[in-house]
Amino acid sequence: MRGKRIVGYADQISVAPGETLNFKVSCEEGVEDYTARIVRIICGDDQPAGPGIKERPLKTPIEKTYKARKQPIHPGSYAVMPMGPEIPMPQAFTLQGFIYPLTPAKGWQGLMGWWSEPTECGFGLFIDDKGELLLAVGDGKGKPDLLRTGKKLVDRLWYFIAATGDMKTRELRLIQEPLQHFPTLDLAADVKGRIATSAIGRPNAPFMLGTILTETGDGGFTAAACFNGKIDAPRVASRALDRTEMELFKHLPLAQPLLGSVLGAWDLSQGIDGTDVVDAGPYLLHGTTVNMPMRAVLGHNWDGSETNWTHRPEHYAAIQFHDDDLHDCGWETDFTLTVPEGAKSGFYAAKLSGRHGDEDYITFFVRPPRDRATARLAFLVPTASYMAYANFREVLDNQAAELGTNFLPSLGPTDLYINDHPEIGYSTYDLHNDGSGVAYSSRLRPILNMRPKYNLWQYCADTHIIDWLDAKGIEADCITDEDLHDEGLALLERYACVMTGTHPEYYSTAMWDAVYAYTQRGGRLIYMGANGFYWRIAYHPAIPGVLEMRRAEDGSRSWWSVPGEYFMAFSGELGGMWQRSGRAPQALVGTGFTAQGFDGSSYYRRRPDSFDARAAWIFEGVASEGKIGDYGLVGGGAAGLELDRYERKWGTPPHTLLLASSEGHSDVYMLVTEEIGHNYPTTLGRDHPDVRADMTFFETPRGGAVFSTSSIAWAGSLAHNNYDNEVSRITENVVRRFLDPRPFVKD
Repeated sequence: MRGKRIVGYADQISVAPGETLNFKVSCEEGVEDYTARIVRIICGDDQPAGPGIKERPLKTPIEKTYKARKQPIHPGSYAVMPMGPEIPMPQAFTLQGFIYPLTPAKGWQGLMGWWSEPTECGFGLFIDDKGELLLAVGDGKGKPDLLRTGKKLVDRLWYFIAATGDMKTRELRLIQEPLQHFPTLDLAADVKGRIATSAIGRPNAPFMLGTILTETGDGGFTAAACFNGKIDAPRVASRALDRTEMELFKHLPLAQPLLGSVLGAWDLSQGIDGTDVVDAGPYLLHGTTVNMPMRAVLGHNWDGSETNWTHRPEHYAAIQFHDDDLHDCGWETDFTLTVPEGAKSGFYAAKLSGRHGDEDYITFFVRPPRDRATARLAFLVPTASYMAYANFREVLDNQAAELGTNFLPSLGPTDLYINDHPEIGYSTYDLHNDGSGVAYSSRLRPILNMRPKYNLWQYCADTHIIDWLDAKGIEADCITDEDLHDEGLALLERYACVMTGTHPEYYSTAMWDAVYAYTQRGGRLIYMGANGFYWRIAYHPAIPGVLEMRRAEDGSRSWWSVPGEYFMAFSGELGGMWQRSGRAPQALVGTGFTAQGFDGSSYYRRRPDSFDARAAWIFEGVASEGKIGDYGLVGGGAAGLELDRYERKWGTPPHTLLLASSEGHSDVYMLVTEEIGHNYPTTLGRDHPDVRADMTFFETPRGGAVFSTSSIAWAGSLAHNNYDNEVSRITENVVRRFLDPRPFVKD
C-alpha cells in the first residue's frame, strides 16, 4: 500500500458566500500535476456497508490542472529578537539564563545567543552532540572558539548557565550550576578558556532562543537543532560580568552597577497570553515566538505557593520549546477560491486528483451569510474537536491500542503518511519528542483525519448526519465552533434548533456560555453524540486557528499536565474537564461521559419515562418494547464507542425524562476514570450499571427543550434499511418537533 502523495490545507475553515480562502498544496516525488475542483460533501463514508461517498460538484474558476511542487515544513519552536544596526557588536559579552533540558542527549540544540551558523559569527550557548553545555565564539574567518563544561546535562533539572568572553583579555568562561544538589552527582562546572579569533564577528542574524539559525539553500534562513526544554530569564550584556554581577543580572538587570552594559534582559513573565517576547533592557529588543512554544509553564523559581500564573506571573517566566512544535506550515498559495454567491451552506472540499490515483480533500465549511440564517436548523460542526484530534497518532504510537479496541487496527494511506511525516504536527492526544503532552493545535497545516474516506470518528461520522438530513429533505445551515466562539449567542438565536455533531468534546467558555444561554432563552438543542462538552479549551486571542487545552486534575486522558500548569496561557482559565470547573455536561444537555469501549456497539431499550405524555411523541412509530438500534455502521449498533449517562449529582435537571438506556456492553467498555475513587474489578461493561448510554429529554425556559442521544455511534445507525428504522424515526420526530414553533412549556 502506498501512502498519500498529495496533501494540502486552506487558510480558513469557515467561509460565507462571497468570501475568499487560499489553498496550499504539497506533492511528493512522482506527482507531476493534479486537478482541483470544489465539491460539496454529503457523505464521507466509503466502507462497503455504508451509504457510500456522496459529493456534489460546485462549478468554480479553480477547476483546472496545477503543476505539482513540494513545499517544506520547518517544525520546532523558538524565539527571535531582531538586533538592528543601532545595536553595537560587542567585543566582550555575558550570556546567562536558566534552562530546564528535557532531551539533553539528543544531539545539537541551540539555547541562546547572537550567532549565525552559516557564517560562524557571533557568540552563543548550545548543547553539543555529547549532551554538554558549549560556548561558541566566532569571527567568520576561521574555526570558532569552542568551550565545553565537560559535564553532561541531566534532564528535568533546572540549571543556571552563563558564559563570558572578552577580546581584550582573550578569556572565555562557562558556568553550569544546577539549582538542586545531589550528594553523589557532580553536575556543576566553571571552566575557562582562551580566545584565538581576532574579533567577534557580527552575525547576519537576530538574537535567538531555543534554536540555531541555518541556511535553507534558497538564500533564506530557518531554524534547526531546536531545543527541547524551558528557558527562563535570558540575558546578554556587552561586557564580561563577574559572578556577583551575574547574580544581580538575574533579578535586577537595570541595577546601577549594570547600566551601560545591558544589551537585552527578556522578561518572559510578560506576554504569556500571546507571542511577544518582552525586553526590559534599554534597547527594547522585543521579539516574538515562532511555532507556538508553550507558555504559562513553571519557571525556575516556582515554589508551589500559587498555581494560577495570572496571580504570580513571575513564577511562570519561562518558555517551553519543542523541536516538533508547529503552528503554520507557511506554504505558498497554489489557488484561491471565492465562494460563489448563493452557495449552499454545508461541508465542502477542494478535491485534488493526480494522474496515478493520488488524491486529497482539503476540507472547509461554507456557512450562511454573516448577517442571516438560510435555514431554521443549524448543524454545529465540532471543528474544535477536529483540531484537538488533528493527525491523531494513537494507532501508530499507542502500544495499548489493540487492548482498547479488542481488534488489530488497520492502517490506510493517511495513517502511513502521518507516520512518515511527523513534521505535519500532532494532535492534543499525542506526546512531543521530549515526552511532554501536546497542549496546542493549529489548523494551518494538513489535517489528514479531517477528510472523507477516513475512519468513522469525528468528520466522517458527522457526515452520516449530513447525509441523513439530505435524505430526509431537512434544510440545515452549517456553522462551526470558531463561528460560535467568535459570535456567541447572537449566531445561535437565528435558529429554531441547533444540532450537534457526534463528538463535540472540546468547548471554550464563550461556546459553553452561548449554548447554555441559547437553551435558556427558548432554543432547542439536539445532542447527537457523547463525550461532549468535556474538555475546556481556549482559542488564541489574537491568532486565528489555534487552540489550547490542558489535561488537568482528572478525566480520561492520554497524558496529564504538570502540576502547577493547569491554567491556560491563552485565557488564564483553569483547563481540564468542564466538570471540574463546576459545569458538568449533565447540566447543559442532561447526560455526561460515563464509559467508553471500541470493540462493538450495542442497542437501547425504552424506559418508563418514554411513555410520559411530555415525550411520547418522540417514539411515534416506534415499538413499545424491543431493541432500538441493534444495527449500524459503527460497531453494529447505535450505542457505542463513547457513552453518556443521566446523573443528578452532576447536574442533570430534576425534570429530565430518562427515555431509554443501552445495555449488553462488553467488558472492553469501562467506566471512565473520573468516576472511580479506587480501582476495583467490577467497573466493566457486563457488571457496572453506569456503563450505559441514556437517551434523555427535558424542557427549558421560554418554550425550549434539549434532547440527547448520548452515544457517538447513534448517527451510524441513521442510514440503516434505507433510512427507515427506529433510530432514524426517533431523530426525525425530534427534529421536526423542535422546528415546530409551538412552545413545549408556556412560561
